[in-house]
Amino acid sequence: MARQPKIAFIGAGSTVFMKNIVGDVLQRPALAGATIALMDINPERLEESEVVTGKLAKSLGASAKVETHSNQKRALASADFVVVAFQIGGFEPCTVTDFEVPKKYGLRQTIADTLGVGGIMRGLRTVPHLWSICEDMLEVCPEAILLQYVNPMAINTWAIAEKYPTIRQVGLCHSVQGTVYELARDLDIPVEQIRYRAAGINHMAFYLKFEHRQPDGGYRDLYPELVRGYREGRFPKPSHWNPRCPNKVRYEMLTRLGYFVTESSEHFAEYTPYFIKDGRPDLIEKFGIPLDEYPKRCIEQVARWKSVADAYREAEKIEVEDSREYASSIMNSVWTGEPSVIYGNVRNNGCITSLPENCAAEVPCLVDASGIQPTCIGALPPQLTALIRTNINVQELTVQALMTENREHLYHAAMMDPHTAAELDLDQIWNLVDDLLTEHGAWIPKWARVSKRSRAA
Repeated sequence: MARQPKIAFIGAGSTVFMKNIVGDVLQRPALAGATIALMDINPERLEESEVVTGKLAKSLGASAKVETHSNQKRALASADFVVVAFQIGGFEPCTVTDFEVPKKYGLRQTIADTLGVGGIMRGLRTVPHLWSICEDMLEVCPEAILLQYVNPMAINTWAIAEKYPTIRQVGLCHSVQGTVYELARDLDIPVEQIRYRAAGINHMAFYLKFEHRQPDGGYRDLYPELVRGYREGRFPKPSHWNPRCPNKVRYEMLTRLGYFVTESSEHFAEYTPYFIKDGRPDLIEKFGIPLDEYPKRCIEQVARWKSVADAYREAEKIEVEDSREYASSIMNSVWTGEPSVIYGNVRNNGCITSLPENCAAEVPCLVDASGIQPTCIGALPPQLTALIRTNINVQELTVQALMTENREHLYHAAMMDPHTAAELDLDQIWNLVDDLLTEHGAWIPKWARVSKRSRAA
């Protein structure tokens, strides 16, 4: 009998996300007999995920073997693929801190998990734990592919590539393929008739081509229709998943840059200095910017989880839908050699010639038995390169702080952040970073901590 793959899932207590990935995996015939090694530090959530995984396998008629682990290295032992999905510090206390402390300075955020002071702090909390996974992988599964679903994606991917260059890794997000479905809905065009090509960095990649296949086999550029629909007030259509997020920011930037960004408007509003300004409620209203959106989602998810968990536990079978995540496609292509194309976050290495060599770029990648092979894009349009570089500055300084254990670079990163710099002066930025480091305490590395005593002095 042919050897079956082993898939380790670190952070398996993220049960809903784990369900989506494992459901995708077990629908693939070549992966249906896999060993699924679930690892989490929360025994209750781990047990819930074990129940869900077992019922998924039963529902799909898959012969998968399910293991649970509280020890990370044991879960990773002999793994072929490692899926990582966790949030260090959780919603409480750390995400709350990332939002509430900046508010005292008049600095408002929407998601705060990728860039800005919230993204810097999350990277500071998260990267050391990802590095610990890499250390264990080098010892017990050095050839495994790390499928990294943790934010801040670009900072994480960059930091792993810097410290552990031999780890086969890719950062994965659903923004590229997810936005295609959103735009297809606005345009009332079947998504399978749309051809696109995107590149940039995570959460700030742009569709370089966005076209509609014609009956004669040719393609029509869809950008003029998107711009026209926005200016006429027909686009964006009301959100079918979250009425708080009307998606106007991205359409506005399309009219200014000529290209549509792949990540949501609520994200993009805080990556730039144009939309969230203290004392400008007119901007918030005009573009429908959902301030404090991520905490609201967390509270809603926590409230909803109990009923969801009970429903999973009581159900005989669990319905499975395609999540549109790339993980199962990657695993299937590597395991069988059947090629596929995904959008992944990898070390740039010249894929985008107008961006730094060592940054984390998001580009189309060919996946087959040889692994993940990024596509050469060349130079981006200069206006896109310029805007992306403002975000790369923050990422690079955060990674430098982590690599050199130099706390000063955390202040430099905040100083370079477009939204923070548009709102605060230098003294405010330094004091804000001090306050955040103080409040995070033991959640961050020792070299980065600021004690209340030293702050008082």
